[in-house]
Amino acid sequence: MSTAILTGQPVPGSSLEGDLRSLGFDVRLAADAGDAETLLAAVPANQRVAVVDARFVGHLHALRLGLTDPRFVASALPGAISVQPEARQALTRAVARESSASGGLAVATENLAERLAAALDADGVPVHRPELGTLVAAVPSDPQERNEARQAVSVVDDEAVRLRSAVKARDGFFTTYCISPYSRYIARWCARRGLTPNQVTTASLVTALIAAGCAATGTRAGFVAAGLLLLFSFVLDCTDGQLARYSLQYSTLGAWLDATFDRAKEYAYYAGLALGAARGGDDVWALALGAMILQTCRHVVDFSFNEANHDATANTSPTAALSDKLDSAGWTVWLRRMIVLPIGERWAMIAVLTAFTTPRITFYALLIGCAFAATYTTAGRVLRSVTRKAKRTDRAAQALADLADNGPLASLVARATRARLGAPLLVALAGTAVLAVSLASGVTWAPIAGAVVYTVTAGQALYRPLKGALDWLVPPLFRAAEYGTVLVLAAKAEVNGALPAAFGLVAAVAYHHYDTVYRIRGDAGAPPAWLVRAIGGHEGRTLLVTVLAAVLTASQFKVALTVLAVAVALVVLVESIRFWVSSGAPAVHDEGEPA
Repeated sequence: MSTAILTGQPVPGSSLEGDLRSLGFDVRLAADAGDAETLLAAVPANQRVAVVDARFVGHLHALRLGLTDPRFVASALPGAISVQPEARQALTRAVARESSASGGLAVATENLAERLAAALDADGVPVHRPELGTLVAAVPSDPQERNEARQAVSVVDDEAVRLRSAVKARDGFFTTYCISPYSRYIARWCARRGLTPNQVTTASLVTALIAAGCAATGTRAGFVAAGLLLLFSFVLDCTDGQLARYSLQYSTLGAWLDATFDRAKEYAYYAGLALGAARGGDDVWALALGAMILQTCRHVVDFSFNEANHDATANTSPTAALSDKLDSAGWTVWLRRMIVLPIGERWAMIAVLTAFTTPRITFYALLIGCAFAATYTTAGRVLRSVTRKAKRTDRAAQALADLADNGPLASLVARATRARLGAPLLVALAGTAVLAVSLASGVTWAPIAGAVVYTVTAGQALYRPLKGALDWLVPPLFRAAEYGTVLVLAAKAEVNGALPAAFGLVAAVAYHHYDTVYRIRGDAGAPPAWLVRAIGGHEGRTLLVTVLAAVLTASQFKVALTVLAVAVALVVLVESIRFWVSSGAPAVHDEGEPA
């Protein structure tokens, strides 16, 4: 239960008290600032508390946005302020000052909420003020203003605004026009029956896993059912976010589930398609693993570029200006959103191709489409980076270093070697090129030598801060090198089960990398250093896999990959779950990546 302290004399006919109770507040009345101080002291320290002017007139959803959003320690709108337990001390100090200054006069309650919000700002507590748009939130000073405010409230449909704002402002064409027009009503249906976004997210995962199971049957009926279920899973995937925005049910656990389940669903479906193809005598595990690698590397490009530039200075370029100009023509906006193959278009394509073609054709189309999208987006970001000449911050450089995932071997090399080889990106490119050549050489021991060089260059690449114009390419380059090494060596083993084991290993490592991204986004920092050391870092895992491939037989290598996949998965999952369900994890809601 939360508590709302209503300050001033209640206004006859006002629905404010009932509105606050409908939002879950226990309402208390305070005649003056002294009463407000007494009532505030009586509220348990672990509860949210709001101070609201009794003259407030506005939409219920405006109050909901301003007083109940769990993502912010303090939030305010005209005539009202709400704080979480973290900001209670600051609010208590502000109310005490108001009570002392007023001398107990009732007139001191006028504009009290605004003064308290200003006091919290001055005290260093960030106060969120939501964008209300057409919603009304006002504190009329006389009957005429009150009537005008009430008329303004009656003109705007509160529920229509709430439904509209439940949909993301920026989304893909398929999602915007084929899913959101009805999924928002499913979200409202769920809200009215007490369902939570986490329950809908879980239902979406279960549906996708059933779809993967249907695909794994290898029958035409199974493929058709898989395509339909994958689309329904995507509908639920849209619904969970819309439900969270509709009812403001943002949570730490929800952030983690929303961030990871999309990838789990898609990659599990790839595995289901590969199993189904195998039942029909067609081995497409290499294609499935290639699709997962390509998609993961695309996301790392997105994450690295955004982290490198979100707080950069001089953050403009002719390329960005051209992009903004193209956005002025509506059709180009949708065309450019479609050609990057965002999740809606991608899943729709996969579902249709699964139902009407074969897994091999599905993966070919997916690889071609994702490769084109990756080339288009990466080229645009490279042009922006080269032309904008942005100055990156220490925080951005640290985020890129965390995303690089260097382990103990690279760190040891960086400390032990005195000679510095050059710019970070060029050094990383050189090491990756040597590794690629060694993998293609056909010599049994060559990949080990290539991995040793790769380890040295990995340490050298992060010797200096990643503040160069294109240094954001270092993390995705490392991801491609590590994942590609596993794919190539598993394919060369030419034994049944090696590629599925490699698929499992890459999936486990990719989860670790996604987990790192979302921790950084929540301002919680990278995973603990012990975790990175325990799983070896990207260079340690790459070197280990090359050694295993050289010294073991093909069958033994398959078993080793399986054991390594299980070990990495257990370590990263246990630590990730521990973090995301802890009280210290960030309470955020991720809007998802367009890709």
